[in-house]
Amino acid sequence: MSVNAAAQDTGDSPRSWLLHRRFMLRVAGLPVSAVHRLRSPGARRWAGEVLAAEQHLASIAAELNDPLTVLVKDTEDGADRRAVLALRRQVFNDRLPHDPDAVRALAAAIGGGTGELLAGWLDARLRLEQLRGAGGPLLERELAAGRAELRRLAGEDRLRLALALASPTLDGQLDAFIADRTPVPDKRARKKERSLLAYLYRTACKTSPFSTFTAVAEGTFGDTGPEVRTGETWTSHPRLNVVVLARLAELIAADIARRDDLFVTLPAGWELDEDRIRYVRRSVTAGDDSAAVSFDAAHDRLFFLRNSGILERLTALFRDRPRLRYAELTRWLTTETGSTGEQAAHYAATLLDLEILQMTGLATDVHTADPLESFRGALRALDRGWAADVADRLEGPASCVDRYRHAGVAARRALLAELRRDLLALQADLGAATPSLPQTLLYEDVREEQVAADLDEWTELAAAPLHALTGMMPAFDVALPQRLTLKGFFLARYGRGGRCDDLLRLVHDFHEDIFTQYLQFTSTKSPWAADGSHAPEENWLGMPEVAALDKARAEFTGRMRDLWAAHPEGEAELRLGEDLVAAISAELDVLGPSFAPHSHFLQLARRPGDPLVVLNNSYGGLSFPFTRFTHCFDDATGADAPAGDGGLTGRLRETLRGWQPPGAVFAEITAGSATTNLNLHGRLTDYEIVCPGESSTAPADARIDLDDLYAEHDQDADRLVLRSRRLGAEVVPLYLGYLVPMVLPEVPRTLLLLSPTSRASFDVWRGVAEAPGRDGVSARPRVRFRSVVLHRRSWTAAPGALPVREPGMDDAAFYLRWQRWRRDHGLPDRVFATLHRERDDGAGGFGAVFGGSKPQYVDFDSPLSLIALDALTGGGGTRTVFEEMLPGEDELHVRSPRGHHVAELAVEIVPRAADHAAAARPGRQDSVR
Repeated sequence: MSVNAAAQDTGDSPRSWLLHRRFMLRVAGLPVSAVHRLRSPGARRWAGEVLAAEQHLASIAAELNDPLTVLVKDTEDGADRRAVLALRRQVFNDRLPHDPDAVRALAAAIGGGTGELLAGWLDARLRLEQLRGAGGPLLERELAAGRAELRRLAGEDRLRLALALASPTLDGQLDAFIADRTPVPDKRARKKERSLLAYLYRTACKTSPFSTFTAVAEGTFGDTGPEVRTGETWTSHPRLNVVVLARLAELIAADIARRDDLFVTLPAGWELDEDRIRYVRRSVTAGDDSAAVSFDAAHDRLFFLRNSGILERLTALFRDRPRLRYAELTRWLTTETGSTGEQAAHYAATLLDLEILQMTGLATDVHTADPLESFRGALRALDRGWAADVADRLEGPASCVDRYRHAGVAARRALLAELRRDLLALQADLGAATPSLPQTLLYEDVREEQVAADLDEWTELAAAPLHALTGMMPAFDVALPQRLTLKGFFLARYGRGGRCDDLLRLVHDFHEDIFTQYLQFTSTKSPWAADGSHAPEENWLGMPEVAALDKARAEFTGRMRDLWAAHPEGEAELRLGEDLVAAISAELDVLGPSFAPHSHFLQLARRPGDPLVVLNNSYGGLSFPFTRFTHCFDDATGADAPAGDGGLTGRLRETLRGWQPPGAVFAEITAGSATTNLNLHGRLTDYEIVCPGESSTAPADARIDLDDLYAEHDQDADRLVLRSRRLGAEVVPLYLGYLVPMVLPEVPRTLLLLSPTSRASFDVWRGVAEAPGRDGVSARPRVRFRSVVLHRRSWTAAPGALPVREPGMDDAAFYLRWQRWRRDHGLPDRVFATLHRERDDGAGGFGAVFGGSKPQYVDFDSPLSLIALDALTGGGGTRTVFEEMLPGEDELHVRSPRGHHVAELAVEIVPRAADHAAAARPGRQDSVR
């Protein structure tokens, strides 16, 4: 399902692109109006009146300064002179006189304009004192009302259902918290209050798919109205954390008796290298079970064993029988060597430690829709009594997972407890000395009904300008320097037009000779130059493309500096022109054409006369918006159903077939078994690259082994390509999981340097000095290209620049201090705050920022929100960046029966050759895929 479109005529050579007619909508669980009653309109009006009164008083005080100075000089009596001097100080310092009647008498005695001013100042000061005094009781009442509303909102199903997974501790405390009517909460209750408020804001004001905090919906572009309409029918799709299954498999394999019944095989990709066996050892480091989200990390290492004697006969055995049970192997070793059973078992165990042998069958395949049922099926396939017993024991956990999808809050809590209890007991029975489970036992995705969005609107506002930015995106691609380093290494080793038939040797030599040192060097080097701009990339191989990348970045920074220097102070927007985009793209022409599809995560701000699309994230690759959620949309047919079925997996697979470049096929790199649920997805490609040390459940004719591939330099296109000997075609590797490629094992990670995988991070302000701040706060305008916003308006508060709650300060005074700070620095009423800690990394004195927190919603109309912000910032001791809420509450375009929702669309734009769109009307195509 797609639409062909030609690029707008901007003077560039005409190019075409394809906007996928299918998108993924992420929609917040609660309407944004849900948090409105947490606000305190009375307190906000009071604060406004106080601030207006302060300004009025300050203007009178300024007018009084000179007359009172003259009056001090003209007063001859010492006592009177001291009284006038004290009054002048009180006016200057905004202090209420101790004796207002005496001031009023003095004003009458002075007479004239000065007397009237002084009397007016006194009246204004008395009114201000009265206003300030009213704040305490008012804030007390409104805070009580806000807390009552927070307790009411704590009962919202979409908040509570997700809390069972996100924070079981808080979920278990909420019933008591809701029932507590204490007017002023104690320290412990305030901590619960802040946590609850953060989760509530996450449910109503952000889009981060996790349980019922945020749902996902499959969407299509078409001829619809201006709003995206959603329903109220949400379906839950929970799955057991695959780390649990990995731990069970480890316990089974560690038991000598059970290990005999497991299947073993030689690792994929092993081969003879003269008198040695060459293979890849893939070592796995277990993740941290105490972390909310963790995964096992794998590392590849090329390894050699001398091929002689028993090892030579062993490899011959596995050629005839690709896998056999461990007990069969030890019996064979006993027979072949004449050794004792104990010696044979020791030798077999050594082969497992060396990873020339691998246990197979119990690892979670990334394409399974239900990892727990798949694991139970693998156990039963062993055809052993103990395995069937373990599979039966897992019936209880499977039932918990199944019942979880329909359970209410209390039932979910009980099911999670039952699930943890049963799994810990099973681990203990399997021999675990200290049973341990990950903190997060279940992952739950929630599906919304199908939605539709207007094709013409999204083509004009989003797709067209985003395609125009494609030419300069490589300047912001964090992975590009690594891809260029591989290309440079290949050219230095094999020459232009060269070919490498031994990919494993290429990967090994690349890492050994340059890449490992390159990564170590660049990881310790500051990415910033002394002036804050991009530090030049390491160009050890003298690549002209790397030099062009540095030049493009410098050109962008220079043009941004010029635009910033000419930008009117206080102006909300800074616009990037077509000339800037064309200039940066021209600098990168040396990179040459490439197949570069992109996924963009966008939010529409429906502003009258000037709608905007905010770019949150941009990734290179295919199907990234959909892969993690395919299991939610494949219920009717299963994830492995053939293409053309009614499931999302089949529809995407058919679409990808149509997107393959001429003479090329897509092939997935899975990077091995699933180590996190974020990597689970349907089988979307017809082919799968099986890297050394991996196994695959794909059909035999769909597997592409590494020794079937070779790399060559295409001189015409000046690019590295993978080709399959068997298929006689170029192979475009795709990674469809959700782990960042840099944490993948070395072999698949290196192959992905030949893929369209990228990550464009539009750090548009890098190297552009901030304008002089006021009281430690500096501001940046919104940055946009056409209708696409690349950077929201932001305000950076240096450490110590935020309002501080002094000892003894009541809620009213503290609330007023925040309102004054917001007004003085021009922040909108709703923002997101991100905290950063700083260190001096020695790079020319430019502090490297690290450890940024997730953006937290801040509502300046809510005293509760500001109290939580103060606790978050720790009294303002860290650098805090505030960004405008864009789209704002009145600019949202997604509506459910409950109201408007914060939402994000993930769309795909795929480049096409010009002749494919020559006959198409720009922006539209009627064929649907």
